[in-house]
Amino acid sequence: MPSLKEIRTRLASVRSTRQITSAMKMVSAAKLRKAQDATIQMRPYANKLMEILETLSQFIEEEQDSQYTVEREVNKVLVLMISSNKGLCGAFNTNIFRRTQDLIKEGYSTLHSKGNLDIIACGKKAAEFLGNAGYAIIETHHDILDNLNYELINALAKKVMDSFLSGEYDEVKIVYNQFKNAAVQELVVEQFLPIKKVEIDEEENRFNNNLIFILEPSREYIVKELIPKSLKIQMYKAFLDSVASEHGARMTAMHKATDNATQLIKDLQLEYNKARQASITTEILEIVGGAEALKSR
Repeated sequence: MPSLKEIRTRLASVRSTRQITSAMKMVSAAKLRKAQDATIQMRPYANKLMEILETLSQFIEEEQDSQYTVEREVNKVLVLMISSNKGLCGAFNTNIFRRTQDLIKEGYSTLHSKGNLDIIACGKKAAEFLGNAGYAIIETHHDILDNLNYELINALAKKVMDSFLSGEYDEVKIVYNQFKNAAVQELVVEQFLPIKKVEIDEEENRFNNNLIFILEPSREYIVKELIPKSLKIQMYKAFLDSVASEHGARMTAMHKATDNATQLIKDLQLEYNKARQASITTEILEIVGGAEALKSR
């Protein structure tokens, strides 16, 4: 059995840990509220905009209309991986790492072996994992997560889009955690480029063939302005989802850590009381034994 001093030292350590995890939980809860509001407000707009573009992509058949919808033979792929800059958020980062590895093994193992798979790491944890695993990191973006704003995402999205248009990459994927609620984050592998065309059945196709679409202000404007803007919005939404998911995962993890620390303190306090009682009992027995020895003399 450990000594009373050892138990007291451990009790003080666990109490200190509980104070830290409780503070981190409250900080994450405050940040989560702001990130959640931003995500929820952006999501309907981004989803509807992408729905419109996917529907419109059915009627963009000529390559010169929009190079963002052109499907080429996949010879080189770019994966954008969004993690966090900090730890202590449960399985948030671990799930991203595993999903990225599965994506590469299942879909791009040949390209990876040939060196035709590049990764952009957004988050220090992603960069650490990818570096240790030996993947090709062409860029790291840690500052985006520390100060998330549309201007930074706009610059990153434009660079990725230009790489696709130039033919440097034939496909671009984004791997991130999509925010559901504070306790649930859904892993998502989203195809960023090329824009997927919506598959429609024959009956719906016959119906659409009888429709006349009036594009305002013009087809050229939609292709040149609306599609690039929509892609940038989609990337911005992915980062908003990831940040909100991170705060939710950290708040949940710190809540569990605080509860575990509280239970451990109770157990240690009980163990301390038992040890103290045993120590007192031993001292009493020694005193009684000494007194009896003196009497016998």
